[in-house]
Amino acid sequence: MAFRLSNNLVGILNFITFLLSIPILGAGIWLSREGVTECERFLDKPVIVIGVFLMLVSLAGLIGACCRVTWLLWLYLVVMFLLIVLGIVFTIFAFAVTNKGAGEALSGKGYKEYRLGDYSNWLQKRVTSQKNWNKIKSCLADSKVCTDFHDKYLNTSASEFSQTHLSSVQSGCCKPSNDCQFMYVGPTNWTRGSAESNNPDCNLWNNNLNTLCFDCQSCKAGFIDNLRSSWKKVAIVNIVFLIFLIIVYSVGCCAFRNNRRDNYYQQQTWKP
Repeated sequence: MAFRLSNNLVGILNFITFLLSIPILGAGIWLSREGVTECERFLDKPVIVIGVFLMLVSLAGLIGACCRVTWLLWLYLVVMFLLIVLGIVFTIFAFAVTNKGAGEALSGKGYKEYRLGDYSNWLQKRVTSQKNWNKIKSCLADSKVCTDFHDKYLNTSASEFSQTHLSSVQSGCCKPSNDCQFMYVGPTNWTRGSAESNNPDCNLWNNNLNTLCFDCQSCKAGFIDNLRSSWKKVAIVNIVFLIFLIIVYSVGCCAFRNNRRDNYYQQQTWKP
């Protein structure tokens, strides 16, 4: 009974995982063939790797548990153990690099502004790398975050706009910094005034929808703030996933022990 319960449970869980790996792998292959933007092409290889990895690991667990292949189940447990260790390390790391930084509240404004230096050095280096930032800009353009921002607030007055609650990306990438003291004409249309500013982003601002402040430090800071928020959510989800992995690993250990016991009994039976 114990054999059937643990082995069958591992088999069922890995069969479900195997089924889930098929659409993931298919999505990766589709992106590699049909992806036309830099953002889509950036995702294809990681998605394919994840799909293949899940498929191989689930097959190892399925065959090892249901067909009593002890060495395959042992390999499966080693991979699961490494996944648990990596998951714990990633969770600690994610909380560490996202612990620093937050938007700066402005007096009389509904939105916040974001400074690149407020965030962890590790995130800064990864995001501000020219190669990485070009890919990120492509993703921001594909998401039409500033185009939708322009359409949504097109008929908004200056006083109404100043009280608007904006996302970190909208505030950093779709409008100039408050330091520039530009005159508001529209959400993505601003007139330069006579005031001087030490903020280098002021010289990078352009009313062209394809340019705006995508090369500004504030845009990179806004993206990092958004990334920071997402990573914290992923880390919390990862804790739940780790609990699930530990449960599966424990059941797998029972199945492995049962496999060894069954093999031992068979060897004793076959002895003359």
